[in-house]
Amino acid sequence: MALGRRLLAEALGTAALLATVVGSGIMGMTLSGGDAGLALLANAAATAAILYVLITVLGPLSGAHFNPVVTLAMRLRGALTTREALAYVGVQVLAAVAGVLLAHAMFEQPLLQPGTHVRSGAGQWLSEAVATCGLLLTILLGLRQRPAAIPLLVAGYIFAAYWFTASTSFANPAVTLARALTQTFAGIRPADTGGFVLAQLAGMLLALGLERGLAVASAAPAATSSPSRTT
Repeated sequence: MALGRRLLAEALGTAALLATVVGSGIMGMTLSGGDAGLALLANAAATAAILYVLITVLGPLSGAHFNPVVTLAMRLRGALTTREALAYVGVQVLAAVAGVLLAHAMFEQPLLQPGTHVRSGAGQWLSEAVATCGLLLTILLGLRQRPAAIPLLVAGYIFAAYWFTASTSFANPAVTLARALTQTFAGIRPADTGGFVLAQLAGMLLALGLERGLAVASAAPAATSSPSRTT
């Protein structure tokens, strides 16, 4: 498929994802009367649901990356050229910002709001590395074992990761940078984005190593399954 169409799919998907993440956070806090636990539940459920929809309908068009670390992983595995990967990442970042602005506009909030939510420290960075590694492994192993189940697998993983990680699983550099532009429930301080992105890249590299190791391990029995015959 033409690169332009793939980039349009990536732009639509990434913008919709960020509009959902930020918008559901605003709505969750409003309807729960400021209860952060209920807001997180709403945020996680909405994000998982939109991921399922977006991956299902846009996956056949662009691969439904919506995430620079997914794109970089695919480049390192040879599925994309450098030109394609750079175009994907550029579109993802711009579309993520557009999605945040859209959410602000829908709730009649100031469009640009530099984030104030502190998200820093070893626990947060470890959480982002774990969240990103898990997301990449879900995708890479899912593509190998159950490609048709990828939308449900990713949605289920993200819903879980919202709750078992201290960072609520950003696991996405474009999401991280865009969420630095909101002071809502989903926000992050701009000063904290660097640590998150580095942790996400580390998680991606770990996932690629683990996937490679698992692939070698699964191939080994096949290579030795036919015993030699002697006469």
